[in-house]
Amino acid sequence: MTPLLSQMPDAAERAALLADDPLWLVLIKTVVILLIGPILTIFLIVWERKAVGRMQNRPGPNRVGPGGYLQSLADAIKLPFKEQIIPDTADRKVYFLAPVISAVPALIALAAIPFGPVVSIFGEKTVLQLVDLPVGVLVILACSSIGVYGLVLAGWSSGSPYPLLGGLRSAAQVISYEIAMGLSIVGVILYAGSMSTSQIVESQQGGWYFYLLLPSFVIYLISMVGETNRAPFDLPEAESELVGGFHTEYSSMKFAMFFLAEYVNMVIVSAFATTLFLGGWKFPFVGADHALNQGWLPLLWFTAKLFILLFGFIWLRGTLPRLRYDQFMRLGWKVLVPVNLVWIVVIVTVRALLRQEGGLSVPQILIGGGAVLVFLVILSLLLPDKKVPEDDYIPVTGGGFPVPPLDLQVPDKTPRQKALEKAEARAAKRKPAAVSSGREAGDGDV
Repeated sequence: MTPLLSQMPDAAERAALLADDPLWLVLIKTVVILLIGPILTIFLIVWERKAVGRMQNRPGPNRVGPGGYLQSLADAIKLPFKEQIIPDTADRKVYFLAPVISAVPALIALAAIPFGPVVSIFGEKTVLQLVDLPVGVLVILACSSIGVYGLVLAGWSSGSPYPLLGGLRSAAQVISYEIAMGLSIVGVILYAGSMSTSQIVESQQGGWYFYLLLPSFVIYLISMVGETNRAPFDLPEAESELVGGFHTEYSSMKFAMFFLAEYVNMVIVSAFATTLFLGGWKFPFVGADHALNQGWLPLLWFTAKLFILLFGFIWLRGTLPRLRYDQFMRLGWKVLVPVNLVWIVVIVTVRALLRQEGGLSVPQILIGGGAVLVFLVILSLLLPDKKVPEDDYIPVTGGGFPVPPLDLQVPDKTPRQKALEKAEARAAKRKPAAVSSGREAGDGDV
């Protein structure tokens, strides 16, 4: 309890400053929080297209603005004026409501993220955070997971099979990886002793959790990619088999709202990872009273960490192919969730028993336990698959899929062509012979 008690004065100071914020300052913070998502979305889209183009040895957007960097702004202006096409079989009320359900919670979640320490705004001393709730972690998790309702309703209300399949996939995917993400945060809560985002940042003064709780960090990174439906986990909108997934029947501004929700969710989970595992707004290797952690400079460190994680999304999209759906679900349920549960048991054991015996410190034990756990996971992935018994063997050419044999003889003519030739031969036999007129062509009169 000693680390937690040492944080109480700072937590009380933050709460008092937030409670004393005047109305005009609260409005400024609210507007900035609501604008962060759309502004970063416009920047991220063109950044992603340029970065992936660079990876694929092509220029990417290069027409609108200097270097093509105003392409997203042009798209944002164009989309509201495009024609809205609504399917005849759509449930119009739910069809219009689904994009709103996806976008609005995504814009709200950043309210509980601490972007920096105590600063002065127009002479008013305040904290770079809109609200500091005792259960801020749960609020952010709830806001990031509510968006799946919009995807499911969009797929159902479109009245088309492909959007429906995409919506069902999205529900299964988000539920699976929401569990893994929630379990990865349990270790941080146990170690920090609080679910307040600001206190979690303060508790990382002695060391960031990305290496103290390495398995939790790795599982969170994988889960946040699956949670946001990004490549290689973009199965709900897989164009190769689902055309466009849940938003196939959407156009104009409603399609833009789904696009906005996806990129804002990327910002949310990246900011959340920065808060939970990367020390939040703190500069590495220096104390909280250092000049680098005072004033507006910490906002720069937070932004740098945020953009490093956002670039990870872009890097994955330009590097990895899309997984099959069974591989994706197997990773979530058979790898991430069991490893998470074992890791939570290790953390609880360390905090409850091993720390009382002396010897190694808690960080050293957790780092050693995490290294052993990662080694066991890698070892289990390297083990060969179980061989199929000979009795159940199916003689096929491919790896478990029925494909034509290599020595397959393809006939020159199809059965239909052969039947057509026989019918023509029979018709030729029944046709009467032509009768000659007795005068050959070219013969002259005698």
